[in-house]
Amino acid sequence: MEYDERLALFRQTRLNPFDRGEEEDGPQGGKTPPLHDARPELFSGTRTHSLDRTMDLGLAEDHFSRPMGLFVASDIEKLKMAIEECKKLILELPEHSERQKDTVVKLIHLRLKLQELKDPEEDEPNLRVLLEHRFSKEKSKSVKQTCDKCGAIIWGLIQTWYTCTGCYYRCHSKCMNLITKPCVRVKVSHQSEYELSICPEIGLDRQDYRCAECRTPISLRGVPTEARQCDYTGQYYCSTCHWNDTAIVPARVIHNWEFDPRKVCRSSMRYLALMIARPVLRLKEINPLLFNFVEELVEIRKLRQDILLMKPYFITCKEAMEARLLLQLQDRQHFVENDDMYSLQDLIDISSGRLSCSLSEIHTTFAKHIKLDCERCQAKGFVCELCKEGDILFPFDSHTSVCYDCSAVFHRDCYYDNSTTCPRCARMTDRKQDEVPNVKDT
Repeated sequence: MEYDERLALFRQTRLNPFDRGEEEDGPQGGKTPPLHDARPELFSGTRTHSLDRTMDLGLAEDHFSRPMGLFVASDIEKLKMAIEECKKLILELPEHSERQKDTVVKLIHLRLKLQELKDPEEDEPNLRVLLEHRFSKEKSKSVKQTCDKCGAIIWGLIQTWYTCTGCYYRCHSKCMNLITKPCVRVKVSHQSEYELSICPEIGLDRQDYRCAECRTPISLRGVPTEARQCDYTGQYYCSTCHWNDTAIVPARVIHNWEFDPRKVCRSSMRYLALMIARPVLRLKEINPLLFNFVEELVEIRKLRQDILLMKPYFITCKEAMEARLLLQLQDRQHFVENDDMYSLQDLIDISSGRLSCSLSEIHTTFAKHIKLDCERCQAKGFVCELCKEGDILFPFDSHTSVCYDCSAVFHRDCYYDNSTTCPRCARMTDRKQDEVPNVKDT
């Protein structure tokens, strides 16, 4: 039997009671035959008939069009029957044959259609608030995502899904009522600090052999669920809460200068991602010896100290304010506020060498404006009052020293060779003494 003849026969024998009115208890007064009488080619006969009819299923019906009216239970049942026939056909056909490949494609289409009928697209709100999550309805249909609640793939074409705008938690619309994890953004806002102990394990027995987050029973043997340790918290989690994601652990960076990613749970991964740019690490208090072993840290600290000395020049300079020079550090705002606070991203960039290059370029741009481009800033320079020779000095020059009391600038060699006090400090002291008698006379 030729293919076109099989296709025509399939269309004539489709299970459609309105096309076969004489057998339907409906407008024509007939009665509907049993299912195996209506489509004998799918439930009886030779193997060839079964193969032909299943192949025709994907060609004769458009499984991506929505018919008029509502779907009923029989529609789902028909699709389930067609899926089972396709699965049987795939096993019966020769491997890697064109017919087998076509049947696999038809099976995928049928399953997508069945999923659409089971989980129809509804009018969902664009914004939902749950456990301090602010879920926003996603419109992307092509990006492949994974639901953080059930672990299944989110099929954007046929499923509604949401993303938390705070911690980027993703889930199906149908999984939202099952969420038990609060938004990590809240923890970042109220408790902006790291765990600074390396993998502070307490033992699985102290956790009562349960997941530290969802309390699911776990064990190291994988029965009933595998116990997975988070290198950041030191606790054990189930496979639903721990996907073997990796992240750089701050404690290992600060104590060992180690940047190898370690396995962490999902909540720790989100927390570290949100905290990575926050300047909460005061290295000189946590581990001051780190500066003795990492030369790059000493270089960055000197550049940051120089930038803080340049900041007063820019604040009082109209040209610098118009050029918005300080905005070159807008991604690292703490660099113009202090010189001892670091973020985890700062340490990562120091280790890779990126921060040293970018900060040196900014330092050169700032110094060029003060010493060469701007006459107002040049006028605020200093002349060494000890030797009274040389060029105009600035506090951020590498060969200068600054008086801690009056902030006067001198050549470094002159300042340390000087056995007397600072000339400017002495002058200010004499002025104050001269003002005291005048006040008494009045």
